[in-house]
This record gives sequence, structure tokens and C-alpha cells, in this order.
Amino acid sequence: MPFKDFAQYKDRRSALIESDRTLRPDHSTAVSAAEAKADKMVRELRALEATTIWAAEHAGVPHPFPGMEFLTGRDIIMKTKLFDLLVKMPKGGLLHAHLDATVNAEFLLKLALQQPALHIRATESVSVLNMSKILPEFKALPQEMFNESDTALTDSSYSSNTWVSLQKARESFDPDLGGPQGFDKWVIGAMTINPSEGKSYRSKDRTYQTHNTVNKIWEKFTSTFMVSTGLIRFEPVWRQYIHEFFRSSVEDGVSYVEVRINFYPKYMFGQDGKEDIPHREWLQIFDDTLNQFKAELKRSGRDDEFVGARIIYTTLRFIEAEELEWFCEDCIDLKQQFPHLIAGFDLVGPENTLKPLIYYAEGLLHFRERQKELGLDIPFIFHAGETLGDGTEADVNLYDAILLGTLRIGHGFSLVKHPKLMEICREKQILIEVCPISNEILRLTSSMLMHPLPILINNGLPVALCSDDPAMFGNMGLTFDFYQVLVASEITGLIALRELARDSLKHSTLEPPEKSLAITKWEKRWEKFIDAIINS
Repeated sequence: MPFKDFAQYKDRRSALIESDRTLRPDHSTAVSAAEAKADKMVRELRALEATTIWAAEHAGVPHPFPGMEFLTGRDIIMKTKLFDLLVKMPKGGLLHAHLDATVNAEFLLKLALQQPALHIRATESVSVLNMSKILPEFKALPQEMFNESDTALTDSSYSSNTWVSLQKARESFDPDLGGPQGFDKWVIGAMTINPSEGKSYRSKDRTYQTHNTVNKIWEKFTSTFMVSTGLIRFEPVWRQYIHEFFRSSVEDGVSYVEVRINFYPKYMFGQDGKEDIPHREWLQIFDDTLNQFKAELKRSGRDDEFVGARIIYTTLRFIEAEELEWFCEDCIDLKQQFPHLIAGFDLVGPENTLKPLIYYAEGLLHFRERQKELGLDIPFIFHAGETLGDGTEADVNLYDAILLGTLRIGHGFSLVKHPKLMEICREKQILIEVCPISNEILRLTSSMLMHPLPILINNGLPVALCSDDPAMFGNMGLTFDFYQVLVASEITGLIALRELARDSLKHSTLEPPEKSLAITKWEKRWEKFIDAIINS
């Protein structure tokens, strides 16, 4: 027998477990007595709700469990005290979110309905037979092009692709299809992913549904952007949209954001319906709205809750290599005009089907040289490894991202297949922007229990939780992502969440003095949060 007795066995067992967890960020960090008590309370609440709320019967959910597929379990999550508790948690920075998918779709539609210039069209008359298949298209038109016709989108006489006033289209929507409320449901459904689309199989007969693969759900996902872009990229809506993004982020405990903006369209539509608002004005509006919002917080005595926002310039992975130079030069120009706003550069879009980083590598290296010539620093913050592939172009993007000097990695889902790359990320402190709910809905994993996040954490890689495209998924803010991570692990507790939040600020692109101030403000709010748990 290799052990003297069972007591020695238990000692060695404890030592082995302790040794295995040494790389976790919550392993050797200081924990106050108050934090230890709050952590214990959170773990007890998690265990209690696992055997009460999650073990209970829920209509339409045959076998609920903590960390289950989000779109099905969302309503159950919102019934838990643990979710209510996490809403109040100061979450640090949101480092990975696409601006065009950060504001609730219902709110966006309400903004749009206030604008007479916005119009809608469809490929054919909308009916009960085709309603679920037709995507609405939106566009701001100049006044001389306003259509005064009374023809409704749902009228059999509607002529294909004829523009109709958005307001009139809603008012005249066929009562048999729900009238104005039916119109809202149709439009919002086109801008979001619903549970039947988000599930990989039917709960009863387990037959596959329409969006049952990564590529198929990406088709639906991409279509949501195609629909919403016509409403968002309209200057009067753009202003209010950005303000709502800041407001909703702060309400969810987010104190700093680095948001990705797609600059592929070179112009935005203005109030007059003309597509002539250049990128410079996009950023000026962003900057003005940011300053306005911070002033509002200060007047209400809440200025410690939000330290600011920056932009990661992005373009799409379907552009040709020679086109990349224009976007790089545009990014440089914007960085020179708004040095405090431009935080980095990225290429976005489905990695499985669009061009890999190696296709753009030569142009990206030239972009680096241009920055050196001009004395600028625009770090790469690349999407990479958002795939199930092993050795595919999407998977190999991870090698190129690291070789090109990426500051952080967006998603990095397949990174756990590459021990050497994980070692490099740990040594170089390349943070992984993990988007748990996005990864699950976009078919990379069936639930949080299957997500590779614990592998990253247990190997000592810095990680920040991110929401990616919350407007499409219904996980506004960051609370839902923190919840899913917390309930899917017996090891992860409040201290681990603390380190995830701290790392989001530590690995932001804020300048050192700003970063230090942001962390200090966050730490004060964290202490209040801990006290609130203990005294609840």
C-alpha cells in the first residue's frame, strides 16, 4: 500500500488538488474576511437554487439545469436570487461587443419609429405564409422620395421592393397578422435569435431544427445585422443608440467599454436621407455623446460608475487584400483626429467561411510599419479561433494573431487545443475575450458545462467575460454571462468573478494613469458590493 493510512491518502489528495489549481487567478490572491464570508454565502445560494429552482418543473423546459442553453433557460435564470445578486456586481470593463448589437431591439425600433425619413420594404407582400421567411429592409430616404402611397406591406397589391414609410407600414399592418403589434413582433424577430432558432434540437422528438449547425446559425445571425443596420446607421438614431448603450452598460455594473465598430460602410445616412456622413463624423458623435453621458452621471453624483469608452476599429473579412490598405489608412486618420478614442484594429465576420488572417498578413505588417513612421500605436485585437475546427484556417488564425502581436484574442474558443499557444498567452499575458453565451448560441458548445473556459482559467490565462452581440441574443449587459459561468462550475466562486472583472480593466487599452484610477474606483464599488451581500 503506497500510503501509511487513509489520513495520509487524504493529505496527499488535498495537496494534489491544491497543486492542480495553482495557476488559477483566484488561487493565491488575497481574500479578505468579508470576501470569504460573501463567497460562502454565494456558494450556498447557488447550491440551494440548484436543488430548488433548477430542479423544479418549468413549462416548456423538460430537463432544466444550471448552465443550460441560454435562450431556453433565460426566464428561469431571471427567477433566481443569484441573478438578482449578480446584477448589482461591479463587472469592470466590457472588452468585446459589437456596437451594432448592443441595444435592445425593441428600444431600437421605438427610436426608429420617431423618424419620418425611415422607410421599409420587402421582397413581396407579407402574409401568414411567408412572414417568417421575409426579412424587412430599412433605409432613410430624402423627402422628395417619400412614398405617399397608402399601400400596406401586407396588401396583396403591394409591389415588390417598394419603399413604404416605417410609421405607415406599422399602422397599416394587417390585423389578421397582429396589426401594429404583429409588425413589431415581425421586425424584432428579424433582428434577434429566438429559442427555436437557438436550440440544436427539439426537446420532445430531438429532430434537428433549421439552424442546427454553426454555419446555419451564422446565416441567421448575419441576417440580423443586415436588418438592423438600416436603422442604426442613420445619424439621428445613431446618437440615441450610443447613449442607450452607455446607459444600459452602467445600469448593469459595467464601468468601461471598448466597443467594436464596423467601418466597412464608408458613409452613414444623415437626417436629410442622404448617405454622406463620413467616419470622422461618426466618431465626433460618439465623442460628443460620451461626454454628454458622463456629464449626466456627474450631475447625478454617479460619475464613479463609468470611466469611459473607446473604439476598436473593424472591417470585414470578406474585403480583398488590396482593399485593406484603405481601411488601415482610414484607421490611422481617425487615430490622429481622435487619439483618445481609437483603441485597436480588428477584422470581423465568421471565421469558418470568410478569409483567414494569413490572407491579410502582408497588409497588416505594412500597417504596423506605417504606424511606426507616424509615431502611432494602434494595437491589433484580433478575433481568432472562434471555431470548432482543429487545424482549419479558422483555428490556425490563432497562430497568425499571436505572431502579428495581438494584444488580446477575441473568443479563442479553439485555443485549448494548442498547449504551446496557451503557454505563450500565459507568459505574454495575452487576455482572452471569452463570450460564453455567444459561443453557446452560435453552436460552438451545447451548454456552459461544455465550454472550454475552465481550461483557460485553470491554465492561468487572463480572461475577461464579454457579451459579444447581446441585442441579438437577449443577454444585455454582462450579468447573464457571469451567471452562466458561476453556475456551471463548483470551483468558480465570487473570488474568481472578482479576478475576471479586475482583469477586464487591467488588460484594457486605457493609459496607465487612467487604468489605475479605473481599477481603484472599481475596487471601492467591489467592497460595497461585498458588504451588501453580507448584510442582505
